[in-house]
Amino acid sequence: MHIEVIRATETWQQAGAYYVRIQGMAKQHGITLRREFDEHDTPETQYIVLTDDSFPVATCRFYRLDKNSAMLGRVVVLPDYRGMGLGIQVITEAEDWLRELGYEKVVIESRDIAVEFYEKLGYGVTDSNIIHGNTFDCIRMEKML
Repeated sequence: MHIEVIRATETWQQAGAYYVRIQGMAKQHGITLRREFDEHDTPETQYIVLTDDSFPVATCRFYRLDKNSAMLGRVVVLPDYRGMGLGIQVITEAEDWLRELGYEKVVIESRDIAVEFYEKLGYGVTDSNIIHGNTFDCIRMEKML
């Protein structure tokens, strides 16, 4: 395995993020393209893509909430690559980029089944009310950078 990190600033790189999201979440959970790609997928949205020998295998996105905080989400690792630490790596890479951009806080709306994963990365539950989405139930979490 040869993992490369891409800060996806060009269309062809962002296509890798979209591919992972379609294969790793939308197809697996029956999520329509309209629901997977929402109002937060804009030209200002930032994407991290991890590739294995140039093939996209993991991704996440983030976007600005206010001058000090950003929302991190759509963290996806392809099924064949799960359990290899790539979820941690893609989040860590996003956090590094967020620090460089001057953000102080990261917000995540974690799937209820992933809360423990994010807690291990230093995120804390900020609102225990469940957010009932179209596909998953989520919990709001935050981390200071």
